[in-house]
Amino acid sequence: MSKGHIIPLLQFARLLLRHHRLISVTIFTTPKNQPFISNFLSNDLTSSSINIISLPFPENITGIPPGIESTDKLPSMSLYVPFTRATKSLQPFFEETLKNLPQVSFIVSDGFLWWTSESAAKFKIPRLTFSGMNIYSSALCSSVSIHNLFFKPENIIKSDTEPVTVPDFPWIMVKKCELDPVFTDPSQSGPAFELIMDYIVSTNTSRGVVVNSFYELESTFVDYELRGNDGPKPWCVGPLCLVDAPKPENAKPAWIHWLDRKLEEGRSVLYVAFGTQAEISNEQLKEIALGLEDSKVNYLWITRSDVEQIIGEVRLENRVKEHGLIVKDWVDQWEILSHESVKGSLSHCGWNSAQESICAGIPLLAWPMMAEQPLNAKLVVEELKIGVRIETTNGNVKGFVTREELSRKVKELMEGEMGNLARKNVKEYAEMAKKALVQGTGSSWNNLDSLLEELCKSEEPNDVNKLSSDE
Repeated sequence: MSKGHIIPLLQFARLLLRHHRLISVTIFTTPKNQPFISNFLSNDLTSSSINIISLPFPENITGIPPGIESTDKLPSMSLYVPFTRATKSLQPFFEETLKNLPQVSFIVSDGFLWWTSESAAKFKIPRLTFSGMNIYSSALCSSVSIHNLFFKPENIIKSDTEPVTVPDFPWIMVKKCELDPVFTDPSQSGPAFELIMDYIVSTNTSRGVVVNSFYELESTFVDYELRGNDGPKPWCVGPLCLVDAPKPENAKPAWIHWLDRKLEEGRSVLYVAFGTQAEISNEQLKEIALGLEDSKVNYLWITRSDVEQIIGEVRLENRVKEHGLIVKDWVDQWEILSHESVKGSLSHCGWNSAQESICAGIPLLAWPMMAEQPLNAKLVVEELKIGVRIETTNGNVKGFVTREELSRKVKELMEGEMGNLARKNVKEYAEMAKKALVQGTGSSWNNLDSLLEELCKSEEPNDVNKLSSDE
């Protein structure tokens, strides 16, 4: 229940509605998430084919302040596991509602809502897992796991930062620190490990995996998953950010006016955002602020932190105002990435953000911080060659980045040869992304055709009005 998972699910719902006018969609959420969802789908709610149902969220979760129903509101990501576990209390309400719905053809649910697979099995409804990962990351994790890469005695490594060749992809090397411990540490245990295992088991028992990506972006890895995978079939139906409804003409926010001015001045802008879940130390925040300032590059930095107060630079925003703007509000990231003045993105490489940059034709300065982000960064920099990598002082994903490293790589992305090559390459992938969703010819559009046909082939041909999806 984070925006990074909710938004692509809503975009998939929108794609389903566009794909077939007789499809109906029911979205399950919680009371505090419903206003965001209703607003996001405001252009779609005029149709009777979409319905939103709120289920009561549990109260009195140990350590979690009352009223929090989304991970981006958690005071610390250390609370992620108990928060996610608490969602199981939604199961009886979910199942009671399912009883009263018209015939349900399939359920699409987030991978971390593992308990929905139990409900689907109880009602004999096919369940699809919605994955927040791309196929590249999944394929590397599968290969590492199948070959016990970090478990075999002959593969004992000296440090977490020592590169090891991935058996099924000999041109790719991974470090232990780039993978979740479930794939690298045989002695793993505890609540976080158990949650990941529930995720994996429930995904492996699902009918398929809906993936927010497109075949042309990572064809080698899609073919690997389709060829050698005994688990659920992956279905690439993205990029879902291109399914968004046109935005109404509203008053421009201040940061868009600022970007307009930079465009008039003929200046390129670096967009800076690290998502809602990255926890950045005060010391690191200071290096980011000073590194951006030292680069002399124009930048728009989105952050929830009060940077001036945290780093003790009370006049920072005034000092950089001609070439830097720090925004602490929620922004429409796609609107920013699509702005003509934006020519680069400094990103944590969460998959949604990375793919939005690709679709907008914007090269990335990759600074992964957690989860599968290091693998996303490898895809961006090494495989697709549409970005530049930030390096930490000790080579570890969670290591420290100096202002000098940040400043140097910012200038390389925005002004250097590597940046120019990445910019050229990403524009080619942006064109492929658009073609993937073209009705009748696009790979993702046709994948969705095949998925719906497979899910509903047991239904009577003339009973298509009963086709529905629950997310």
